[in-house]
Amino acid sequence: MAVLVAFFSLLCPVMAFDLGQSTRCVAIPNQMKVCKDVGYSEMRLPNFLGHSNLESEVVPRSEDWRPLLQTGCHPQAQAFLCSLIAPVCLDTFIQPCRSLCLAVRDSCAPVLSCQGHSWPEALDCDRFPDEDDMCLSPHAKFSHYDLPKAACQNCPSVEHSPALKTVLDSFCHNDFAVTAKIHRRRIPTGEPEFDIEGRVEFIHQGPLLSYDTQHLLQQWLLINLKCAHNLVRPGRSQLYVLTGAVQSDGTLGLNKIFPWHKKDINIAVATRKWKYHRC
Repeated sequence: MAVLVAFFSLLCPVMAFDLGQSTRCVAIPNQMKVCKDVGYSEMRLPNFLGHSNLESEVVPRSEDWRPLLQTGCHPQAQAFLCSLIAPVCLDTFIQPCRSLCLAVRDSCAPVLSCQGHSWPEALDCDRFPDEDDMCLSPHAKFSHYDLPKAACQNCPSVEHSPALKTVLDSFCHNDFAVTAKIHRRRIPTGEPEFDIEGRVEFIHQGPLLSYDTQHLLQQWLLINLKCAHNLVRPGRSQLYVLTGAVQSDGTLGLNKIFPWHKKDINIAVATRKWKYHRC
């Protein structure tokens, strides 16, 4: 969470940048991974955050944007943020359009809210130009928005050593049930703190897609960090049975979580009986 606090401290000077000041073009360095594959190779300094030193400001502070981007809150969040931290080097300054800001804000502000933060005043979308000016505009609607997607939610119930009936009832009353092994790293490395290890196995697939479910659960962990921190201890992996539903708006909701230890015979029996169980 300390990284997120640093993230917000970066946003304050965004609009203090003077478009009339002299700038220079530099190559986006390899170690600046947040914007390395953004679609262009050179950036302007100072950037729209007012940072002018590549080694001591731009590169290390760019990593503070990574937690938000890792959530996948909007497909153009990287383009929006990198247009500020690593603006493309052209004959004129290219800012994000107001419509792009609004699109990213509407998708990413709920993620920030889930983690206890509001959308920064420094990124008030009214401060960006509209499409009548030269600016970075949003693309058309992305088709993957039609797939189930992770969202902020109240933390699901965690049931330790459940009765057989409890597990079977949860399978009956939810759209899906899966098993997944979740790992939490002890030391921050710039990579996601929580990982879904190995394959996600379906007990009851429901509306989930086999090729997308592991990524979907990974995004749920990154968005619902408070729930994830309460669920998994650092430095270890734990197998879980996760049950939930896909809501009418297409968002994934986890309703009950069962940590599956070797001693939990009832969970093992429930997964075997489910194929023949009548709700």
